[in-house]
Amino acid sequence: MKHVWILNHYAQEPSSAGGTRHFHLAEHLGASGWHATVIAATVTGTGEQRRLDAGELSRLDRVQDVPFLWVRTPAYDGDGAGRMLNMLAYTWRILRRDTTRELTPPDVVIGSSVHPFAAAAGALLARRFGVPFVFEVRDLWPQTLVDMGRLRERDFLTWALRRLESWLYRRAERIVVLLPRAWEYITPLGIPRERIVWIPNGVDLSLFPSPSASPSPSPRASQTGTPSPGFTLMYFGAHGQANGLDNLLQAMKRVQDHPHGGHIMLRMVGDGRLKPALIEQAAQLGLRNVRFEPPVPKTGIPAVAAQADAFVIAVRDLPRLYRYGISMNKLFDYLASARPIIIASDAANNPVADSAAGLTVGAEQPEALAEAILRLAAMPAEARERMGRAGRDYVERHHSFQHLAQRLAAVLDDACAARPDWVGNHEAST
Repeated sequence: MKHVWILNHYAQEPSSAGGTRHFHLAEHLGASGWHATVIAATVTGTGEQRRLDAGELSRLDRVQDVPFLWVRTPAYDGDGAGRMLNMLAYTWRILRRDTTRELTPPDVVIGSSVHPFAAAAGALLARRFGVPFVFEVRDLWPQTLVDMGRLRERDFLTWALRRLESWLYRRAERIVVLLPRAWEYITPLGIPRERIVWIPNGVDLSLFPSPSASPSPSPRASQTGTPSPGFTLMYFGAHGQANGLDNLLQAMKRVQDHPHGGHIMLRMVGDGRLKPALIEQAAQLGLRNVRFEPPVPKTGIPAVAAQADAFVIAVRDLPRLYRYGISMNKLFDYLASARPIIIASDAANNPVADSAAGLTVGAEQPEALAEAILRLAAMPAEARERMGRAGRDYVERHHSFQHLAQRLAAVLDDACAARPDWVGNHEAST
């Protein structure tokens, strides 16, 4: 059995709210001969999970047989200096030799970038152990920050991040991308196309009952257990700058004012930096058809999702940002839930349209989004059920973590094979 370390600052286990991509990939890599350890931070926002005792700097836990190494990082508020300190603390802590001394030496190291410093730590660890480095590109830093207006092209920080980005691409034996067209961004930097592999986000289908085992999608039961005669639209996930939720609230105002929209309710489940502002916006608009709810752990999503008649997802109108595509965790949870979806997006790819699982409107078009919500709510239940089943069939074929883990294992094997002078730690010790 070969060993891979996966460095992801923001990795979560299923009992927490957040991304569980690497937990689920690690679960299934064993079937392909790879044993994975996930290395993550204790703090990914304003609060610290109760994972470490006072004075404890790191801890190796097992989460359903998946090893998680938690490293202490400082809490922060917002996206300023505190967040940067949090990122650098994670990177520095991982590079300390005593942090990883309990782990079996790796045969490959994966550095995953929501931010590039975690990936840089992965590259340095791979160099230390003399093993291949695999760079997983989740967000295109600094291009994402430039496209969102949070960095200017001529800033020194932008220049420095581009230098770091280029070094990571050149250092990597293989590059895993989550966006289907990310290669169009990477290859002009001098990186061969064959070193880039698309492995999108996925879903743990075992958490979601199959449509044949699910109750009819209408009517839904309320949280009190009594039948609900209305139409429940649901959003769950981050309440952040990229999510276009202000336009969703504007659309719900139009739905509320429409003579046939009085029975439609939107439940917004999740958290994020913009949630207080969104709550205030809803109050200013006088929305009676929107309810904000706290986030739920990954294991709780299927039960909450089962209460929906349909889902909605929206992004901002940022054509430069989304020209390489989207791969949002929540979208695959929606599809697995076998409910129709309304997507407001002009991204380069559209899994909702590809799977015939719902309706599509342009980004930042509240009137068109409201019309789509009203149209979907007015459809016969059988038509909505067909959309939901089509979405479920799509993720079963393309986005199960079992399938994605097999693809990742092939990437790891290729990375090793591409280094004929390399002798893996496992083989060298046997």
